[in-house]
Amino acid sequence: MTPDTRTATATPTGKIMLVGLGPGSLGHLTARARAAIAEADTVIGYTTYIRLVADLLAGKEVIRKSMTEELDRAIEALDRARQGRKVALVSSGDAGVYGMAGPTFEVLFDAGWTPESAIEVEIIPGASALNTCAALVGAPLTHDFCAISLSDLLTPWPTIARRLDAVAYADFVVALYNPKSGRRTRQIAEAQRIFLRHRDPQTPVAIVKSAYRPKQRVEFSTLERMGDADIGMLTTVLIGNSNTFVRDGLMITPRGYANKYAVEDGERATRDGEQAGRSLSTGLDGWIAAIQESGRSAADLAREYRLPADYIQSVLDTPLAAAED
Repeated sequence: MTPDTRTATATPTGKIMLVGLGPGSLGHLTARARAAIAEADTVIGYTTYIRLVADLLAGKEVIRKSMTEELDRAIEALDRARQGRKVALVSSGDAGVYGMAGPTFEVLFDAGWTPESAIEVEIIPGASALNTCAALVGAPLTHDFCAISLSDLLTPWPTIARRLDAVAYADFVVALYNPKSGRRTRQIAEAQRIFLRHRDPQTPVAIVKSAYRPKQRVEFSTLERMGDADIGMLTTVLIGNSNTFVRDGLMITPRGYANKYAVEDGERATRDGEQAGRSLSTGLDGWIAAIQESGRSAADLAREYRLPADYIQSVLDTPLAAAED
């Protein structure tokens, strides 16, 4: 009888675990992240990140790399996994937020890897600087927000500047990653210049350095004065929106409940013209009806709402019934 030479899906010969360490304190390391490090034969990471989990690395092969050697870390991880080893490739924060997940998949795909390949890949999330810094200063991210890295090592400055201008204009709360380093000192000043084109100089700003690490520092400032703060590579800068305020040492961005509800004497009441559980009267349908009934020009409405005139015109030209559908 001729033996069956067909091969089934390959059994994993090695494993790469992309581990998010969170802010850096072991108390904020997730249970799965801790278990992944315990499971690993080899741990690879930037020297500072390795130091954060040094107490968990006894008996393991440890490979330390410099700040700009992200691709080298991924290549080392692939090499060890091909040898059948279990590799923990660590990042501070979350591995998928300015972390090692992206570079690792680039290296894997270039090597012909697929999810069905013999090497298993697992992404283990951790709290990013957005979350951890926000937790230290209050509730600045309760409404829409975004993150922008000011590092121009891999991203052209005009691209970064366009993103800064767009989110400043659109009134997002913004977290600035990689705001400043020993060589990159001007980028944070340029970001401030761009924001001041669109935002009140008194907009609250929180500057958080080394969140949940021994040298943690939290400082509150304003958009106008943020350049006076101590900002470095281990700092995250949180810029509020037009409704963000600081009170009793806490930075708060309202979610918008006051647009719909009034609270008096401990009782909540729906404001006139609003309905609980339904869009605001100034929500999409109500706004479309109002501008279509106004008889005003697209150009005039565009100036008021700070929206493109061609978009306003397309809304005016759309029958209300069709817009509601």
